[in-house]
Amino acid sequence: MVGDRLLDQGARVHRIPAAGHQTAYHEAGDGRPVVLLHGSGPGVTAWSNWSGVLPALADDHRVLAPDIAGFGGTVFQERAEYGIKLWTRWLFEFLDALDIPSAVLVGNSFGGGLALAATLRDPSRVDGLVLLGTPAGTFTMTEGLRAGWHYEPDPHRMRSVLRLFPYDKDLVTDEMVRVRYEASAVPGAQAAYRKLIPEPAPGDTPVKGVPEDRLRTIGKPTLIVHGREDQVIPVELGWRLARSIPDSELHVFGRCGHWVQLERPAAFIALVRDFVGRLP
Repeated sequence: MVGDRLLDQGARVHRIPAAGHQTAYHEAGDGRPVVLLHGSGPGVTAWSNWSGVLPALADDHRVLAPDIAGFGGTVFQERAEYGIKLWTRWLFEFLDALDIPSAVLVGNSFGGGLALAATLRDPSRVDGLVLLGTPAGTFTMTEGLRAGWHYEPDPHRMRSVLRLFPYDKDLVTDEMVRVRYEASAVPGAQAAYRKLIPEPAPGDTPVKGVPEDRLRTIGKPTLIVHGREDQVIPVELGWRLARSIPDSELHVFGRCGHWVQLERPAAFIALVRDFVGRLP
C-alpha cells in the first residue's frame, strides 16, 4: 500500500477508519490520551514530526500520532472536500473509533489550528491544548509557507524548503530529505497542503488562522511553545495566542525555528509532562 511505503520508518503502524479515510497512526503507552497532530508542508507525516518525542511521552501517557486525513499514510482522496470541517470531523471520528471520549491535543502548526478548531467545535472532547508554532488571526504569508505551496517533488527543492523550518540547518539531514521527498512524490500528497492556505500572490498574501475574538472563548488550559526564529509562523503569533486565550502560558525558545519538538526535544517533553500532570 502507498501508506506502508510512507510509514516504513521502524514504527508499527495501525489503521482505523475515520471520516471516510483509512487512517494510519502510531500508538504507544498507557494513561491519559495525548493526541499528537502534525503540521503541514511537503512530505509531512506524523512520524516525521513526532518520532523524536513520542517514546518519551508514552512513558506516562497513551500517545497517539495519526496522519491527518489527506496527509501521509492517510491517503488524499480526490473526491473529499478538504477543509477545517472535514478535518475536525475526522479527528472526532478517530477518537470515537478508539473509544476515547476526550484527550489532550498537541498540535504543531496546522495541527495546532486543527486542535483549536476542534476545541471550539466541541470543548467536551478536549482536556487541554499544547500549541507549537500555531497560526492565530490574520497574518502575511511567510517565505516558509510560500515555498511549501510552490513545492513540486524534487530532492533538491525538498532540501531547500526544509531548511526554512529549523534554526540550525544541520537538523536537515540527507535521511530527512529522502524520507520527506519520497512521501511528497506520492500522487496527491501536495494537494491537501494547498487546501490549507491561499495561492501565494506576487505581493503580500494574507493567511487566516482562528480569529482572536474566537480564541478568547477557549476555556481550556493551553500551553503555547514557539521558536523565536520561526520563519514559517512568526513568533508574534505565539504572543497573539497567549494574549487571547485566557488560561494560557507561553514559552519562547531562542535560536529555535518552527520545529520546537525536533529542535528542543528534551525541554519540550519536560514542558508537556508538567503541563499534562497539572490538568484536572
